[in-house]
Amino acid sequence: MRPRQHPVKLGRNAKDSVRTQFGALVWRWRKDKLQVLLIKTRGGKRWIIPKGWPMDGQTPVQAAATEAWEEAGIKGRPAPICIGLYSYQKYPRNGEMPMPCVVAVFPLKARWEFDKYPEASERKRKWVSPKKAAAMVEDAELAQIIRHFNPRHFRL
Repeated sequence: MRPRQHPVKLGRNAKDSVRTQFGALVWRWRKDKLQVLLIKTRGGKRWIIPKGWPMDGQTPVQAAATEAWEEAGIKGRPAPICIGLYSYQKYPRNGEMPMPCVVAVFPLKARWEFDKYPEASERKRKWVSPKKAAAMVEDAELAQIIRHFNPRHFRL
């Protein structure tokens, strides 16, 4: 039995006051080897996974899938199971104080990869092994999630 998620209801609250984000660990098989997708931050300094704020009327896994499309040009099958949480400090572009964020990570099996997508001009993407991806990301908690991810354990 798969867990059922409910859409996020933001009401009058600003979406960034929640300080929870949803991320997609995008994965695929290539020549019987597992690969995961990393993207560059908008500034191009760090490798991360696609992630973003809750979206009104969307479940957490739907929001993660939307971010995979907008930030990486990937469409596929997301699994509604959180495979891990990691935290980081978000530094707003306007120079305001950093805010602590927690990201719930959902696996998304890539089915289609597009060259044209909303943030194509702002980001680079790269398919790598989980071991290499774990070494490329700066967040230690995210690295651990990536390093230990095996879709077979979740029957994905």
